[in-house]
Amino acid sequence: MAFKLKSFWAAAAAAGVLAGCAAQPRAESGAGAARAPLPAMWKVADADTTVYLFGTIHALPKGQTWRGPAFEQALASADELVLEIANSEDGAAAGAAMIKLGMTAGLPPLRERVPEARRAALDEMIKGAGVPVQALDQMETWAASVVLLGVSFQRMGLDPALGVEKALSEPFKASGKPVRGLETFDEQFGFFDTLPEEQQRTFLLGVLESPEEAKKQLDAMIVAWGRGDQAGLAKAFADEQNMTPELREVLLTRRNAKWAEWLDARMDRPGTAFVAVGAGHLAGEGSVQSLLKKRGYTAKRVQ
Repeated sequence: MAFKLKSFWAAAAAAGVLAGCAAQPRAESGAGAARAPLPAMWKVADADTTVYLFGTIHALPKGQTWRGPAFEQALASADELVLEIANSEDGAAAGAAMIKLGMTAGLPPLRERVPEARRAALDEMIKGAGVPVQALDQMETWAASVVLLGVSFQRMGLDPALGVEKALSEPFKASGKPVRGLETFDEQFGFFDTLPEEQQRTFLLGVLESPEEAKKQLDAMIVAWGRGDQAGLAKAFADEQNMTPELREVLLTRRNAKWAEWLDARMDRPGTAFVAVGAGHLAGEGSVQSLLKKRGYTAKRVQ
């Protein structure tokens, strides 16, 4: 999803990416020379259809290397680009969806929705967000959490403008090739909107984690992603303490199943699609690839 980070760093997912960074076998060039590890990519193909699957990080630090020859070749061959949200950079559309789903009258002040011991951290984050407290008080807990995520990104030196999706969508649109979305802003925000209040507050507490600890975890996640270390990514998501079963079901499990169904249908149409979704959806048990396997498809790793 367009917001993926640990605690929801894992879901703003890298979904939304983390620790245990054992390197994977290096890709070989045509001449047999070893290349540095790069983020993982898979290929699903039949006689007239090819789908590439690439796991993304939605916000990256400056200087992060993630493009390689196999990636560039796959991207150039694609007739269409498929992202979680086709217009993820459209702030007006995101804002309209947030207002529609995330604003409710009569809510308790946001400070009252966190334990007293975490209120100082909340106050500090609100200052960094530059959003009036009165506005946050009118937001449902999940919506206020999403707004405050931007502060967390800034603290950790991450920039959504450097994320994979933006780097992919702009040249695709310029070339006239279609960019499609698996979801809309309403659908993505709707996942949070259906969470019980207790789970929304768990999400908020995750956003308020120590920036030093969160950065340490997220740095490890990005290293694992950059090395194509799927075992490390899977472990990171499995170890995420704030990723409750309810959050995992809503943010990963249900969406993976829906996307696998979409990909199954896409294989009935000729052509080549490059599908880029949060890396967490392509790692570990219940990944999109594992669900495609149950439908009779083999996802071959090509990077």
